[in-house]
Amino acid sequence: MDLSPGWHTDLAVLRLGGSQITEHDDHLVIRSPHNPGYHWGNFILQTDPGESSDADRWTRLFHNTFPGVRHLAIGLVGAPEPGAWAGPGVEVTADTVLTTRRLPRLAPAPRGYVVRALSTEADWAALLAAELADNARTGREPPADFEAFSREQLATRRQLVQAGDGAWFGAFTTGDDGGGSGGDSHDDRPDALAASLGIVLCDKTARYQSVSTHPDHRRRGLATHLLGVAARWAADQGSDEWVIVTESDNPAGRVYRSVGFAPDRPIHQVYAPRTR
Repeated sequence: MDLSPGWHTDLAVLRLGGSQITEHDDHLVIRSPHNPGYHWGNFILQTDPGESSDADRWTRLFHNTFPGVRHLAIGLVGAPEPGAWAGPGVEVTADTVLTTRRLPRLAPAPRGYVVRALSTEADWAALLAAELADNARTGREPPADFEAFSREQLATRRQLVQAGDGAWFGAFTTGDDGGGSGGDSHDDRPDALAASLGIVLCDKTARYQSVSTHPDHRRRGLATHLLGVAARWAADQGSDEWVIVTESDNPAGRVYRSVGFAPDRPIHQVYAPRTR
């Protein structure tokens, strides 16, 4: 099956996290019983590029496969014809996939921060709080639904870390200008999570996850530094390729290119948060 590095690593991460993937002649069915609110953990990926515009067929198949759900989530391996997926609330996106086989550049650590792998209960609680706060700022998802999804997602991430299949890194404020990378002392514990990301091992390919920086800490080089830190962790585990996926209009794409990433085949998605 000829999938782009974006879809290939998406599926690998889902498998490692406990999702079930069933293969059919021209599509895959992905289920995440442990997190029913994860829309891109419960979706169909069609695998025939010539059928990406058959909206009626794939919509029917999705709702027959996931009876009772209100969302629509279908991955496409080819670009659909313009207007093929018209419908109330239905959005077709093409996410940018960037890859590199050279170790991404490690940018200097910004002053005033401590960067480390998340490991303690306090670290993981800070990550959850940051994600809930971001959703509250944007109003992207209903708060109760998003919290249920986020708590299950956090549990999956911790399992990946405990199994040695991934790592999450955070940049924490120190309250002064003397911070740096890799501090071990907890006498002066950092007070807030300013930026974070994850990385998951998919055989020898490493896939970045959930790159995020708090609005008050952007344009300081935190994400750029974290990309290099995570890349070196993955290289130490044997990775020789790195993959990151972002929205096509996300300005962060410039950051990813600046450390060595280059565009690969995009991934196309059909999504509606509520269809019923």
